[in-house]
Amino acid sequence: MQGSRLLRFRDMATYILGPKWAIFYVGPIQFGVCYGSVVAGILIGGQNLKYIYVLCNPEGEMQLYQFIIIFGTLMLILAQIPSFHSLRHINLVSLTLSLAYSASATAASLILGYSKNAPPRDYSLQGSPVSQLFNAFNGISVIATTYACGMLPEIQATLVAPVKGKMFKGLCLCYTVIAVTFLSVGISGYWTFGNEAMGTVLSNFMAHNSLPSWLLIITNTFCFLQVSAVAGTYLQPTNEVFEKIFADPNKNQFSTRNIVPRLISRSLSVVVAIIIGAMLPFFGDLMALIGAFGFIPLDFIMPMIFYNATFKPSKHSLIYWVNTLIVAVSSVLAIIGGVASIRQIVLDAKEYRLFANV
Repeated sequence: MQGSRLLRFRDMATYILGPKWAIFYVGPIQFGVCYGSVVAGILIGGQNLKYIYVLCNPEGEMQLYQFIIIFGTLMLILAQIPSFHSLRHINLVSLTLSLAYSASATAASLILGYSKNAPPRDYSLQGSPVSQLFNAFNGISVIATTYACGMLPEIQATLVAPVKGKMFKGLCLCYTVIAVTFLSVGISGYWTFGNEAMGTVLSNFMAHNSLPSWLLIITNTFCFLQVSAVAGTYLQPTNEVFEKIFADPNKNQFSTRNIVPRLISRSLSVVVAIIIGAMLPFFGDLMALIGAFGFIPLDFIMPMIFYNATFKPSKHSLIYWVNTLIVAVSSVLAIIGGVASIRQIVLDAKEYRLFANV
């Protein structure tokens, strides 16, 4: 609605398209995106802890699921942070850690790539033409997850009006950081490992003994701390859904009446995420699934529909057809990417058992 400041994705859907869109489409997708990101964050945080443990104790016998539980315990604490506003300092630290992790991972790839013990490089495409096609769409879904955000209106709601200029500057900074970090790690990692590159480049590093242990420990530590901040951020919309059901708005947020349900609901949501992450430790597959069914519809389809429905550009105008084309192409990518991601999870599930120590 023009002239109104809408604070949530669900509010936008309600005002622009009607309440059913918010209840049955946008709301569930956003919940799935945010909660899926929490599961992926807990999984990768547990993997980081395991890598640090293996580097410090090569003969250790602890399993991945144990480290996921340890990381989940940290998330149980971070889950109690009241709101987005309370996360502003943690998010600043997260930004710094993203840059530090990317610099460390890029440096590690270059060091290994130029070393005498560099892994053999093979950049050819593997598998049948059908597998290559599905893998390509799987990759597109992962990229969508990397560059998308499932709660831009919620983030914008934390800014003091007027927000347009501030939000634009923030987005420019955001995508500059994402492009620099994602491309530096992706390009250097693929240059070093070729088609043997795994879901996370840290997994490739751990398979080679040529890198100094201190560099790998630092890189894993940066990643561990950064994903804890990201998972804490993506918990907030999930927390809000539960508190809207269980909290009493007439009571103070720190009253016993509201603290107890908040503690139980937030802790329970983290525990469930820990169990899912430990059962299905396939980080790359989870990222693709979240991207196909969540981020592509939420970030590449709905905004175009919102714009056309709100401003009603002429059907003869360029902006109308550009938005329509984006919606059509993104819908195809979401459908095929969803099929490809589910297919990959099924293939990996055949190779690994539940609670696999990968």
